[in-house]
Amino acid sequence: MENNNIATPADKALLAAIDLGSNSFRLEIGRLDGGQIQRVEYIKEPVRQGGDLDENRNLTPQAIERGLRCLARFAERLEGFDTSHVRAVATQTLREANNREVFLKLAKKTLGFDVEVISGVEEARLIYQGVNRFLPQSDEKRLVIDIGGRSTEFILGQGFVSHHTASLHVGSVAWSMKHFPEGDFTEKAFARAEIAAESIFETLGANYSNKHWDVAYGASGTIGAVADVLVQYGRHADVVTKEGLYWLREELLRARSTDKLRLNGLREDRKPVIGGGLSVLIAVFEFLQIETLNVAKGALRHGLLYDMLTREDDMLDLRNASLRRLAKKFDVDQNHANTVADVAVKLFEKVTEDINFASGEQQIHARKLRWAAQLHEIGSMISPVDTNMHGAYILEHTEPQGFAQSELHCLSLLILGHRGKIKRLDADLSNRVFVMQLLCLRLAVILCHARKKPNLRGIQILLNANTVTLTLPANWPQKFPQSYYLLDEETLVWQKANWYLQLLTA
Repeated sequence: MENNNIATPADKALLAAIDLGSNSFRLEIGRLDGGQIQRVEYIKEPVRQGGDLDENRNLTPQAIERGLRCLARFAERLEGFDTSHVRAVATQTLREANNREVFLKLAKKTLGFDVEVISGVEEARLIYQGVNRFLPQSDEKRLVIDIGGRSTEFILGQGFVSHHTASLHVGSVAWSMKHFPEGDFTEKAFARAEIAAESIFETLGANYSNKHWDVAYGASGTIGAVADVLVQYGRHADVVTKEGLYWLREELLRARSTDKLRLNGLREDRKPVIGGGLSVLIAVFEFLQIETLNVAKGALRHGLLYDMLTREDDMLDLRNASLRRLAKKFDVDQNHANTVADVAVKLFEKVTEDINFASGEQQIHARKLRWAAQLHEIGSMISPVDTNMHGAYILEHTEPQGFAQSELHCLSLLILGHRGKIKRLDADLSNRVFVMQLLCLRLAVILCHARKKPNLRGIQILLNANTVTLTLPANWPQKFPQSYYLLDEETLVWQKANWYLQLLTA
């Protein structure tokens, strides 16, 4: 794999992770110190977007506004941060929201940095990485559980390797809205909420039973809130027990409603979702037969911070390993794929020379192009006919580790568009960078059609407005007539997309 020349953060550099959760938005700022990240600042705001999806699964205007106001405050704190030192991710609520693109565009404008929507599996992986950074190294088999606002993640792993991950649509906000809509606590409501949660947990089968792990850990959110209350009433710190959960359940029943609930250690912003969160946690304990759950210090945001370090090292970037596994599984001709990738990236670097990128941004786009090129023939194993469609489908419906959904969508669009008509792409063809990625991939596929490395000496490519000029050496058309014919045909394809590819000979 070719080095992408994106600099690894220097020692003492500030890094920032933003977690746009269903219940709260969190900002964690840390300083890199000898391979470890030391906390500088932590900000948490209860935005509770997970409770504001309407009947059409759209975020309401009020939810969007609350989220943007929070991100504006985060943006002020992050002013001056390098783009490569900030990573913001959104989880279940934006995975569900049909109007997420509206929010994501406004969020980028407000925050000043991209917000990625990550899959449940990727969320689980990052949670596990964050939890393990605060645990001693050992060979124990670990179960990590994180109850969020609209989803619950389960991860089995050992050391820093997560072996099995699951993300289920059960969470404190969703369960509070469904089973405690008026904030009233009754025996019947708790029973229904716990049974409903357990019925969903049954989809885990026996994969997460206690014979598969030695120690169970609970991360952030509901589990941390419950632990904060229990320690105020004489329970051990950093541990949640089944006895403690049923004691807390009785306290909620005694209070009868959220308005009358008075518990030491329970924050006001947590009260509206404590009923749903507690019922889900009790269901977890019962289903997995847990007696004691250790409260973890690490969380998703810590996993994000450490993941940034490996992302900037090509040898350690999990995304590279994920795509290599995918290519191997679908029997991709790696020599040819790497040749196409090399050519596509060289063309992209030339054609985007005059685009004013932020520091490191061109390399990030080039890296996505390289990945798409390395997988452009992934659909061939299914059928050589419409291989681009098969390839795009595979990538849209698999969840290789390390990727945001937006990254996978970009790669699938590039694979879908590497041959055939361009206008059928459901893509923003006013986005110059994406169009240049797509053009360079298509040109690379043409130039490598004989499945050998082409000679690019003397070939120039230039972008001017919506016209790309490809200048070839004087004798090139006679020396490579088939390639020239294919390039000439390619000029016709781009005219129909309101972009123009012009062929010239020097």
